[in-house]
Amino acid sequence: MDTEKGAFAGFAASLKAELEPQHADLLLFACCLTSGLVDSTIYNAYNTFVSMQTGNTIFVGLGASNQNARPYGWARSLTSIGCFVLGCFLFARLHSALGARRRGCLMMSFMLQASIIILTAGLVEGGAISSALSDRLAQTAPPWDQEVPIVLLSIQSAGQIVASRALGFNEIPTVVITSLLCDLVSDPKLFLIRNQKRDRRVIAFVLTLLGAIIGGWMTKATQAISPTLWLSAGIKAVVVLAWGLWKAK
Repeated sequence: MDTEKGAFAGFAASLKAELEPQHADLLLFACCLTSGLVDSTIYNAYNTFVSMQTGNTIFVGLGASNQNARPYGWARSLTSIGCFVLGCFLFARLHSALGARRRGCLMMSFMLQASIIILTAGLVEGGAISSALSDRLAQTAPPWDQEVPIVLLSIQSAGQIVASRALGFNEIPTVVITSLLCDLVSDPKLFLIRNQKRDRRVIAFVLTLLGAIIGGWMTKATQAISPTLWLSAGIKAVVVLAWGLWKAK
């Protein structure tokens, strides 16, 4: 009994431990890859982003003058913006309540993100949500069940950027490219041999682009969005495991 209590106390202490942020950028780079994977896939299927909200804002603006390329495309984009904001609010409160850099908080955050992607992939693969890519341009009105993956994936995308802020890696927002590129070329130390922030920004950009390329080829080859979602969920699951083994302060 004492052994069990000791083991439980040790596990609880491990979850409450504040983690060392050094090298945590490696896990955020994995998030950049998943952003590219998920956004390219969802845009290919639904003409909506779930991470990069600048594009969605423009789509909503075009919808106001009835110039959005797809019927009710503005509604999907507006849904994504609203759910991303909601996700930021919820994940920020999670970090505030449990401790921004505590092992248990980071594991829970990324476990939620992975679970949401798994749920979305399961709903799509099970046929509960329409995801046909071949006739997406011929639709006169969108199946409204397409709102479901946009809602879920927009919320989970928010968890990444909240984590990057909590860990102190503002140069790796994981869901934004525009400000990242601006900060990259505006850096007065841009051409120094040793510049960690510059290097992180370059790697984040390359991995986001690589994820988008991979996502595009996967949807083209499979004519389905679920394979890319399963891959993204697997990456997030690996990140959860990594947080579980990460060095504490």
